[in-house]
Formats: sequence, structure tokens, C-alpha cells
Amino acid sequence: MQSRRDFLTSAAAALAYSSAVEPLHALQGVSQGTSQRTVVVMFDGFGLDYLAQSDMPTLRRWQRDGLYKQVKGMVPTVTNANNASICCGAFPKEHGITGNSYFDPRTGHEEYMETADLLMAPTLFEHAAKQGVSSALVSSKKKTISLLSKGTTIALTPEQAPADWVDRLGPAPEIYSREINYWTVRAAIDILKHRPEIQCLYVHTTDYPMHTWAPETPESKEHLKTVDTLLGEAQEAAPDAAFLLTADHGMNHKTFAYDLDKTLAAAGAPIRISISAERDRYVKHHRGLGGVSWVYLNHPEDKQKVMNVLTKLPGVELIVTREEAVSKYDLYGARIGDLCVFGDKNTVFGELDQPSEQLPSTYRSHGSMHELDIPLFVYNAKGAPPSSYFTHNRDLARWLYRG
Repeated sequence: MQSRRDFLTSAAAALAYSSAVEPLHALQGVSQGTSQRTVVVMFDGFGLDYLAQSDMPTLRRWQRDGLYKQVKGMVPTVTNANNASICCGAFPKEHGITGNSYFDPRTGHEEYMETADLLMAPTLFEHAAKQGVSSALVSSKKKTISLLSKGTTIALTPEQAPADWVDRLGPAPEIYSREINYWTVRAAIDILKHRPEIQCLYVHTTDYPMHTWAPETPESKEHLKTVDTLLGEAQEAAPDAAFLLTADHGMNHKTFAYDLDKTLAAAGAPIRISISAERDRYVKHHRGLGGVSWVYLNHPEDKQKVMNVLTKLPGVELIVTREEAVSKYDLYGARIGDLCVFGDKNTVFGELDQPSEQLPSTYRSHGSMHELDIPLFVYNAKGAPPSSYFTHNRDLARWLYRG
């Protein structure tokens, strides 16, 4: 069910998402494994506008000489759900990760979704290990290590940098910096140079710079140009390697936030709890506010009353039931709310001190249908599938190590 607002934009996004789903039979005839060294880059928050407005000669070369395509991310457009989809080559309904946080009805607590026991599908690294291929995961965020490192030989994050890596690369910058991404990619280069037995390397950055700076700002341009230069150095260190790159989501300026618990209670339609799928431990990034909220009802019969209030809130763009979300967006129903509430391009949800808040002009976040469009690059990859195979970011490495 939709709100009273104009839903043309969100409907178009939903149609584009659902129509892009690759049928299972398309896997037939696709290369299922590779003996080529492979580097997978998950460039967190790297929306199309960042690519368009930055000087990135390495990526422009990959775009020109390799395979480049605009694809869709997963719903919701938050990191853990999309990172798991890229790493597992699967939809959230298959790997079980539906956001950065979820509500566990058994305990009555909101939990961070960042431990490997929540993952329901094998990782790229586990697939590779079955074929005798050693893997490494290097991530700016330690939560990625705890969630996705099953099957790796090396799992490294600058948030918990071992002493020998500090000796090689210097002290790791703090997580709330652009410099931490430089350290991460330099660590990947070091592995490419000195650990030839690692044939599968997955690199994940942080989107703190995208949350902090719009694409046109000098700080953003410096960050992206430096990362691009380092990717060029990685290619020079491993000219034999395939390089695969995509993002988890884009990023937009947001102007308004709701605390749906407080808003609904004030309107006489209290709920059990609302969960921002964007909520994680990195509160300086986004204050836990994101463009989608999972709403849990006190009682099933409260649904219509709650929906009536939600549909009247400016900025609420789309409301679907759990069953509709599973069907339309391939989500895992046990880890989303009774209702799924999506904001428009300017609206986010999360925990506030009051029912709603006007956001500052510098605030940027994601989570809605408006951050689905992202780039995908496949460069120097032997036996890669054709362009038609790649419709979502989850397809980036889905064809590897599946023999």
C-alpha cells in the first residue's frame, strides 16, 4: 500500500529493480571458476554522481577497456545487506542479512547484524576454498570482518591493525577519516605484491567520506582521486589479475527525519518498535538515520490504524507489508518488520529526541529507493560473463568459484 503522495518515482524504481532480476537459467554456460588472480572491490557509497564528478583515470580506463554497466543495489540500500549480497552472490532472502540492524522478537532487543552466525549463505571465500583457492578480506570497517570473513586466509581491518601491518604501513588512521581508505587499499597492494598465494582478494572501504562530502566538493574529489591512484598501483602490482568493482549504494542529502515510535505514539497509533536498517556502530556517519524503517506492530489489528498515520506523513513515499517486501525485494521475512516504510529522496528514519527533526544542510545518508543506482566494472577478467549477466551488484563475483 502506498501513501497519498506521488509515488511515480518509487514505483519506477521498484519496477526497474524487479524487472532486472536475472533468471536462474542465465547461469548456464557461464564460467563457474577461474584460475586467474581476482580482486573484488566494494567501494562503499560510490554512487554514479561520485564517478561522474571526479578525476579517476584508472576507473575511466577500466570503463573504456573492460565491462562497465549501471546496475541496481539491493533493498534496503544499506551496507551490510549489500555487502553480503556481493560477497555471497545472493539476494537477502538467501543470505539473511536485511540491514545493519534487526529486531529479534525472541529477545525483544534491537541487535546489530554483524556476526557470521546470522549469515545463511556461503561467502565467496568459502566457494574459493572448496576449489583450493586462498582468499583475503581487507575492510576499513571491522564489522565486515566479523560478518563476512568465513573462509579467508587473511582477514584484516585498520580498526584492529596487527603490529606487523602497522610496521609495514604505519599507524592506521581513525575510522572517521578518508585516510583510512588509503590505508586499506595500500594493505591490499601489499598483499598483491608479497602474498602471491592469495588468489582472491576482497577490498571494502568506508563511506564516511560520502556521508561527509558531496561529490562536487574538493575533499570528495581528493579522496576519490587518491583511491583511484591506489587502484592503479594495485593493477601495476598485479597486471595478471582481474579487477571487479561495484558499490553497495549511492548517497543523497537528506532534509528531514522522523522517529516513528514517537510520531506514531503521538498520533494515537503506538507500535512495538521501529528499526532503522541503517543503524550501526558508526554513529558519526549518519546518526543511525536511514531511508527505510522496519515497523513492528503491537497487534496485527493495529495495521490499518498505523498505516493511516504513516500515509499522511510528508516524506513517507512507500509502505509495504512484510509479505510484499519479501515478494518484491527478495528480503528475508524473519528479519524485517510487519510494515516496511520507505522515505522519499529527502527523508530518513531513526531514533531522535523528539518525533521529528529538520536536518542540517550537510547531512547525507542512504537506505531508500533513491540510492539503488550504482556502477559496476569488470576489467581484465578471463571468461567473464557478458554484460547482460550483470543486473545487480550481487552479480559482480557470483560467477566465480562455483564449479
